[in-house]
Amino acid sequence: MAEDMNLQVNVYKVGDIVRGKVVKLEDKQVLVDIEDSKQSGIIPISELSNLHIEKTSDAVSVGDEVTAKVKKVEEGKEGEEDLLILSKKAVDADRAWEELERKFASGETFEAVVKDIVKGGLVADIGVRGFIPASLVEPHYVEDFSDYKGKALAVKVVELDREKNRVILSHRAVVEEEQQRQRKEALNRLQPGQVLEGVVRRITDFGVFVDVGGFDGLVHISQLSHTRVAHPSEVVKEGETVKVKVLAVDEENGRVSLSIKEAIPSPWEGIAEKIAPGDIVTGKVKRIVPFGAFIEIFPGVEGLVHISQIANKRIGTPHEVLKEGEEVKAKVLDVNEAERRISLSIRELIEEETASEEDYSQYTKPSSEVSGFQIGEVLGEQLKKLK
Repeated sequence: MAEDMNLQVNVYKVGDIVRGKVVKLEDKQVLVDIEDSKQSGIIPISELSNLHIEKTSDAVSVGDEVTAKVKKVEEGKEGEEDLLILSKKAVDADRAWEELERKFASGETFEAVVKDIVKGGLVADIGVRGFIPASLVEPHYVEDFSDYKGKALAVKVVELDREKNRVILSHRAVVEEEQQRQRKEALNRLQPGQVLEGVVRRITDFGVFVDVGGFDGLVHISQLSHTRVAHPSEVVKEGETVKVKVLAVDEENGRVSLSIKEAIPSPWEGIAEKIAPGDIVTGKVKRIVPFGAFIEIFPGVEGLVHISQIANKRIGTPHEVLKEGEEVKAKVLDVNEAERRISLSIRELIEEETASEEDYSQYTKPSSEVSGFQIGEVLGEQLKKLK
């Protein structure tokens, strides 16, 4: 009784802010006892939340402390207190807009819980209705958003219009910002000359992109193998783990040049122990140029036959004698492992074979000679005797 005597009747008007405790939930409204007052208030279900709710328990529970704005004052009957019609969502919205304006200005990241999935995106409760368009949910395309309901997402405010009650949020911006931060950290860790393991993420006509720990670097097609490559798919496949060497780091433009070729042993290593001047080798004509032809004698190792060493006669172009893909024999003239250069000669083999045939002909006699006599002479003598 003493407690009731301490309570006073305040005169509230429309627009006043009051505090109270939820004492009863009904289907379409909530009953609130106003703090330090004998008065009661009602919050209609439509004034509980900025989002659509089916029942009052979706927004509040008995015993919850709430702050609300007076929307209407209904005079009580004689001997009864006035009844206040309140709006919780109005207070939530005012606070939310002030907070959203601050966050929008600072670019702050905060969490928002997805309350509903609608056509074109997601709806989040942030004191007001926040909309995340489908294109701003993730950096990648999402076909089904059903798993997002009830999920807390880190978001940024990307568009704000209080007059139109429009709040556009983006989770994608937060993800991309984090990816950019990780890329920068990964880029700072990379140094030219490092040999690392990476995963092939993407294959293009001009090379492959390899993930080297949060950063994708490019291996140009010329850096894939020590042998000539027509298309990168001949050498690697997506998802494959490969060793790469860092060739260059461009921090300003955020680019890294990598090499698979430089991370594996060169086929030229120890080549001087495999062949020497004077050796006869067999290889395939890989390239024909105006000054000669390149012959592959080991995988990734080509020797040059200069145009002057192709034939034992004068020729205008190498194409007169050789064609690409043809298999030929050649003599090794010189091996320079340090400069990765091998000189070959087809002409010397031809000349050696010709000289050998000439030497052998000295010891053979024409089949038409018989012991120093011509066949005609022998047959002539026989015919005379018959006559």
